[in-house]
Amino acid sequence: MDPTIVARNVISGDAMRARTISTLLVASVILAGCGDRAGLGKLIGRDRPAPASAPSGMQTGAIIGATTPELAAPPPPVEATSAAVLDTTTDAQKEAATAIAPLPGDTLIGQTIISLGNPTEPGFWLRGGPVKAASQGRVETIGGQSVQVDLMPGEGPAQLSLAAYRALGLNLTDLVEVRVYAR
Repeated sequence: MDPTIVARNVISGDAMRARTISTLLVASVILAGCGDRAGLGKLIGRDRPAPASAPSGMQTGAIIGATTPELAAPPPPVEATSAAVLDTTTDAQKEAATAIAPLPGDTLIGQTIISLGNPTEPGFWLRGGPVKAASQGRVETIGGQSVQVDLMPGEGPAQLSLAAYRALGLNLTDLVEVRVYAR
C-alpha cells in the first residue's frame, strides 16, 4: 500500500477511508508475525535492548515515574497478546492520570494527530510530534477528555501510549486530533 495514499487521505479529511486503511495496515502487521512469534517480537521492537539512558534522566518505560511513582507501570508479560494484558496500569493509575485538571502553568505546545505507540512500552506518554524537550504534560482531545503524560521528543508523527489511549476511551486504530500541553 502506497504511504502517500494514506497521507493524502488523512490530509484531505477523508477520515473513514484513512481509518479503514490504518486498520488494514495494523491487521497486516499483526498477521505478518502470527506464524513466527520471534518475528513478531522483532516487528514490535521487543527484541531490542533498552537504551542505555533515557533523555533528561527519565526512566525508559516508567512513565511519569521520576516525579509521580504511583503512575509508573511495570512492563507487560512477554506472552501478552491483547490490549488488556499489554496495558499494565491499574484502575487507580488511570484515574490519577485522568483526574488532573488543567493547571495555570500549562502551555499549549501544539495540536497534532496521534496514533498508537509501541504497545509493549508501559505507562502514560506521548512521543514525537510537537514535543521538542522531555517534560511532563497533558494531552487533551477535541472533545475535552484529558490525560496526564510524560512528553518525550522523538522522530516523526506523535504516538500515544496504549495506557493513555485506553484511559481516554479511544479505539486503538483511531487517528485522533489532540492538543498537547507542557507543564
